[in-house]
Amino acid sequence: MRVEEIVERGGEADDVLRAVVDALYADGIAWVGIAFVEEGRLELGPSAGGEPPEELRRLPVEWRGDRVAELQASPDADPELLAHVSELISPYCLVGWDTHGERWDP
Repeated sequence: MRVEEIVERGGEADDVLRAVVDALYADGIAWVGIAFVEEGRLELGPSAGGEPPEELRRLPVEWRGDRVAELQASPDADPELLAHVSELISPYCLVGWDTHGERWDP
């Protein structure tokens, strides 16, 4: 899976997440994006596929039990794949998330 290779390679969080979104889109998901939790609301970050569809599959991205982001995709996306990807990308979704002073290294 290309997403696993991207995450294992690592790098800057922004670059990793953009590459993951692009890989999922290239693999046939009509629309995909990552929305980050900011001050209690979701703010769309990297996405691919133009405008988001009205209906979305939404999977929470959690870091140590807290929702830090949401992986969003068009309804054609495989929910099991999205669940796996949401686990893989969780450390990279801490951009802007308050880690309460705890150092993190994806």
